[in-house]
Amino acid sequence: MYSHIIYNELRKHSWSGIPREVRPITWRLLSGYLPVNMERRDLVLKRKRDEYFGFIEQYYHSRTDETYKDTYRQIHIDIPRTNPLIPLFQQPAVQEVFERILFIWAIRHPASGYVQGINDLVTPFFVVFLSEFVEEDVENFDVASLPLETQRNIEADSFWCMTKLLDGIQDNYTFAQPGIQNKVKALEELVSRIDEDIHNYFKRYEVEYLQFAFRWMNNLLMRELPLRCTIRLWDTYQAEQEGFSHFHLYVCAAFLIEWRKEILSMVDFQGLLMLLQNLPTIHWGNEEVGLLLAEAYRLKYMFADAPNHYKR
Repeated sequence: MYSHIIYNELRKHSWSGIPREVRPITWRLLSGYLPVNMERRDLVLKRKRDEYFGFIEQYYHSRTDETYKDTYRQIHIDIPRTNPLIPLFQQPAVQEVFERILFIWAIRHPASGYVQGINDLVTPFFVVFLSEFVEEDVENFDVASLPLETQRNIEADSFWCMTKLLDGIQDNYTFAQPGIQNKVKALEELVSRIDEDIHNYFKRYEVEYLQFAFRWMNNLLMRELPLRCTIRLWDTYQAEQEGFSHFHLYVCAAFLIEWRKEILSMVDFQGLLMLLQNLPTIHWGNEEVGLLLAEAYRLKYMFADAPNHYKR
């Protein structure tokens, strides 16, 4: 009971952003990976880390087997494309960590297996757990310079936290990705209620929501935002119930409406799509993400499960 109260307090405080120095432990707690009970923590961490490396021993050699070689090949192709502009992710040691995490996850989740997009979801956890050991700029840090034990712990913790996240959104990645199809439909329905101008503008120029919002759902907006912004966004997603599924929908709606002026100034299909696939967020930071989240919260409050009389 007591630990339940602590957990809820932690969620409440994390909603508006977690300080960098306590983010690693807070993420482990919020994702449900680390128990709130202090006495059990070391034991659980050791057991889970050993369990992950047990999977590696048991399964990783099978990546060249007939059954799994296509999965491994796809992962191997996708990893260099994950965060291509960040030096950290071009390091062979880091790419190997991602290959192991994704391969083990895929063969332990045969209902979906590996799907492009899942590779992005390791990144925030890896960077946050690495930041515990790096004072300076994480994005240029040489991971191979860390003690092997530390590298292994970061890898195992990233695997388990990503697994917990994916447990909540696995229908995004099962055959034909029904979760994503449904979420894009829900976004369309929501925008039609929030901002008829944008909605009608898309209709007029024959822009389909799937053409831009598939990626927003599949990659949880990671391809639209700088990594620092994704990490801040995930503070809130982990503090919010169903943050990565239900609340993400409202964040996407708020994100779309953020660009209202730019959208309504486009005069053809090509221009609209180019804008929507390359939204200018490069200079965004905590302040912009904070405003986006506040707007998403407002929309959720106004429109979640609201009857149609909310239509303006």
